[in-house]
Amino acid sequence: MITINLQHGPDGWIETFSASGHAGYAADGPDIICAAISVLAQTAIGSLQELAGIDPPRQLENGLIRFTLPDMAGLTGVQVQTAKLLMQSLVIGCKQIQASYGSRYIRFRHRQDQGGPAR
Repeated sequence: MITINLQHGPDGWIETFSASGHAGYAADGPDIICAAISVLAQTAIGSLQELAGIDPPRQLENGLIRFTLPDMAGLTGVQVQTAKLLMQSLVIGCKQIQASYGSRYIRFRHRQDQGGPAR
């Protein structure tokens, strides 16, 4: 099963995305669910770089993709809005895959940051 962890900031927007594990839909490699989640996450990272000018710190390993947005206080308003939309789009895509293939392959976990600087 792929576990998608979403860390939300105090404002409710997604600050960190991670997907870990393997769906188990097929063997590693030809597993279309794993491939789809990986493509969505890597496209989000590339879009953050190309469209928002943000290069998020990331971890890419077999069975794990994780990245975090930088502190929003250091970004322009356009960068913040673009990043928020891209992160939401990533989650929508993952939910659509879950809806197509079932929750036995993908589960979501949400964590809310209750304090600290606004991101």
